[in-house]
Amino acid sequence: MHSGIRRLLLLGAGHAHLHVLARLAEYHPADLQVTLITPFDTQTYSGMVPGLVAGHYSKAEVQIPLAPLLQAGHVRWLAGRCTGIDAAASRVTWQAEGDAVAQTFNYDLLSIDTGAVLRPERMDAEMPGARRHALALRPIETFAALWPDVVALSRERALSLAVIGAGAAGIETVFAAAACLRREGVPGATFTLITGGPEVGSGYGIGVRERVLRRLRREGIQVLREPCVGIDAQGVRLGNGALLCCDVPLLAIGTHAPAWLEGSGLGLCGQGHVLVNRYQQSVSHPNVFAAGDVATRDDAPHARSGVYAVRAGPPLAHNLFATLEQQPLKAHRVPQRTLNLLSCGPGHAIASWGPLHAEGAWVWRWKDRIDQRFVGSYQRNVPARTHPASPQTKDVGTPP
Repeated sequence: MHSGIRRLLLLGAGHAHLHVLARLAEYHPADLQVTLITPFDTQTYSGMVPGLVAGHYSKAEVQIPLAPLLQAGHVRWLAGRCTGIDAAASRVTWQAEGDAVAQTFNYDLLSIDTGAVLRPERMDAEMPGARRHALALRPIETFAALWPDVVALSRERALSLAVIGAGAAGIETVFAAAACLRREGVPGATFTLITGGPEVGSGYGIGVRERVLRRLRREGIQVLREPCVGIDAQGVRLGNGALLCCDVPLLAIGTHAPAWLEGSGLGLCGQGHVLVNRYQQSVSHPNVFAAGDVATRDDAPHARSGVYAVRAGPPLAHNLFATLEQQPLKAHRVPQRTLNLLSCGPGHAIASWGPLHAEGAWVWRWKDRIDQRFVGSYQRNVPARTHPASPQTKDVGTPP
């Protein structure tokens, strides 16, 4: 790494990068210039989105404003999206919102935490018509902006809503949508969970799956195990040839690797995500790190969920600073088991820890406290700087 001003580029404001930003507010070397590229001036916490859908939380309660973190850490914000990486040249191409011309940014050290994405062309390849006729959970900010329109429509007539995808996101979303529209909308709304073939909650143990199925039956939510082969103005086309008439098809399917990683020169896994080692460091380029859904550990593959991204934050921050200071890196040990709290609508949730599982209102209150504490720690408790900024970092921009 060359002498003089060193350039750290953060791509995305995912869960792990929130910790990096908070760490920069505590310690920011005088010769370090930090830039964040992300399209939004807030970060929406995915774990609370079902509560937003259900109407338990407001949009402000599930969003973390970035401005205080950026100002405290003297981080420059570029409002835009990455469109390409040239790892050999240590260069990122990005595009500002509403700008037709792409720009380039050269870095000394790059960290990627852009979160999960749904690529429209992949969506249409998997189920034709999805891009035009379905409402997708990703990007979360777009979904959060459009969901109130669904609620408004439900007040005019009884809606039929189908959630496609029966992983954690699909399960939580169908329960939340049912709770909201039954409370806010015209009576008679119907709700369906389409698994696409696998069992509901196939990633969980049988005990959790049975608990989820009981709650679905209790809430009158239909379960279809057929694959979705297309979506049009009439509804959802199923693999058995049937048509599920549906006003609101909602996509909660698995996410994809960003298209801009293709051709980046970075070592990628078979699904196209950045392949990283135990230090969250690229296996091909030591000046690139990645965490969250955009990355895959070469030594310890794990599920793509927010809990792993949050856990990766502290070791990622440590290793970025260690690289800058040419100090030893610290391995991030991926936990073999994590506490999973699955919301089944307001007031009820299922907890699982390995083979152990339980459910009830107390689990929901537990999840509510954990989620609000996480978001609140970044909304209210921005650390004061303990290291003076250099003249080169004092005048960098922050969100308007």
